[in-house]
Amino acid sequence: MLYAIIAEDSADSLEKRLANRPAHIQRLTALKNVGRLVLAGPHPAIDSEDPGSAGFSGSLIVAEFASLEEAQSWADKDPYITAGVYNKVTVKPFKKVLP
Repeated sequence: MLYAIIAEDSADSLEKRLANRPAHIQRLTALKNVGRLVLAGPHPAIDSEDPGSAGFSGSLIVAEFASLEEAQSWADKDPYITAGVYNKVTVKPFKKVLP
């Protein structure tokens, strides 16, 4: 089943985000390589593709996991959590309708 992992960044977390991005991307790439990643990306803090120093307000990941517990466990181990980038992470089932 698909699950949405919706994360909200901590205040002033841009430096931590940039420093931990390679490890974060590595985990996402592993999901992609086994065909389980639907989409992933950050929410710019301003209405811009490149928010610069404004940074990001959070992230969205939609991926396939065997259960809600597995999705939550995977999310809990994200480098952005251990580094303090994410302030809050919500994991819930997701039903893709379109496209």
